Parts: sequence; structure tokens; C-alpha cells
Amino acid sequence: MALRIVTADDRLSAAANKTTLVIVGESGAGKTTLVKALPEAETLFLDLEAGMKSVQDWRGDSIPIRCFEDMVVIASLIGGPNPAMPPTAFFSHEHYAHYAAQHPELVAMLARKSIIFVDSITDLTRQAMVWAKKQPEAFSEKSGKPDTRGAYGLLGREVIGLLKHLQHAPGKTVILVGILEKHTDEFGRTAWQPQMEGGKAGRELPGIVDQVITLALFSRDGDGALVFDPQRGTERRLVCTAGNRFGLPAKDRSGRLDETEPPDLRALLQKINSRPTKA
Repeated sequence: MALRIVTADDRLSAAANKTTLVIVGESGAGKTTLVKALPEAETLFLDLEAGMKSVQDWRGDSIPIRCFEDMVVIASLIGGPNPAMPPTAFFSHEHYAHYAAQHPELVAMLARKSIIFVDSITDLTRQAMVWAKKQPEAFSEKSGKPDTRGAYGLLGREVIGLLKHLQHAPGKTVILVGILEKHTDEFGRTAWQPQMEGGKAGRELPGIVDQVITLALFSRDGDGALVFDPQRGTERRLVCTAGNRFGLPAKDRSGRLDETEPPDLRALLQKINSRPTKA
């Protein structure tokens, strides 16, 4: 067991170098293009939905990911070994060592990256569901027939485990992008939520990350105030704080963001990670 005391200066240094964000928005809002504001040499784009057409002029590195198993390998190499995991589990010392030996070029490249841009968590859960349906837990022990509940349970556990592993990646800012959808219940009440397979991952996601941000379209009223207008709005803004007047998902653990911010991720990260001035 490796226990150590973390000083205030250590915490401030770590806070200045990493954060975890989930950014959700409706399809077509321009979530993927947010990567253009990030430093190209320091950013790695994990492309799970083959959606880089809108940023084909962006000069940063990317890795196309077409199955959940590949995403697990990349996450292991990004986050390093988890000492709490048994030898046969994802993210264990043995799991990390095996794939680090197979892909030394990825290990070397990841060491140069400080920002991981994952597009998207929506497709991550879809890929995870395809994988989960093939596992023993997805079949009834008695009849051998597919067990949907078992597949969804496995999906939730493994996706949450992967996201937590990325959260603990040393020195890495992790940005998770996902689709935002409008949900209306049987009583006619509406709410906005991330589009993800299964309920567990979507419910626990806000508790894992530091920041929950919604990219939305707005118009202006006669007084110049922002009006949430997903159909006709032309002004893009990042909604950043809980209890916002638009009813959109948001959380600011840093306490440094305004209700809305410009859609500039470099400026947003600088504001989140700015060191407080000493009295």
C-alpha cells in the first residue's frame, strides 16, 4: 500500500494540470468543433463515432476506435495500472503491462499528451452494449437465452469503471463529449439528459467528472438577454452552472465559471484551472 501526504501546493499543482469535463449538446450543435480551440500538439482525439469530417483541418493526433475492447486498452494506457484491480481484471497491473509491451509507440505518444478528447460517450455506451451482449453475464444460467438485464448491468459497471479510470489519469485533462436529448415523462414533465445506453452510466456520470457543461444555441430578447432557442438560435454558448435559468444539465466544481461561457475550451480550461491569488 502506497500512502503519502499531499500538500496544498501539490493539490494546486495537480489542479492546474488536469480536470475532467463532460460536454453535452444536441446533434449538430457543434460539439466536435470545440476541439479546434485546444492545443494540437497536446491533444489526442479519441474518435468513436467516425465524426471528424467537421474538423478535418484540425492538425492534432487522433485514434479511431470501433469496439469497446479497444477503448479499454486505450483507457488503460492513458490511466496507467490500478493497484486495486485483481490480475485478470481490466486496468490491473497485468492488463496494463501486457498492452504497454504490445504498443510502446502509443505509450510514448500518450506521454506527450495532456488533453484527451473523447467523442463520444454516447457511442462509447453503444459499443459497450455490443460487447456486453456477448459476455456470459448476458445469458441466463438456466435457459442459456439472452438476459437483457444482465447485459445492461454489465454495461453500467464496465463503462463507469472505464470513466473513473480516465478520471484518475495522472496529469491528463479528459473531455467527454455526448449527445443531449429531451426526455418527457408520463406526466408531461420534460428534462434534458445525456443520451447513453442504460441508466446507470448516465445517472452516475455527473458525480464522476469535475464539470458538466451543455453546449446550446441561444437567441437574444429585446433587452439583449440570452434566450435558450435550440430551433432558431444562432449564438453558441456553454452553460456551466447548476440551477441555471435554462434548465440544462450543468455543474461547476471549480466555482470559477459564469452561468454561460463562450464556446472556447482553451479559455474555459484556463479559467477553471487559474491559481487563486494569495491574500
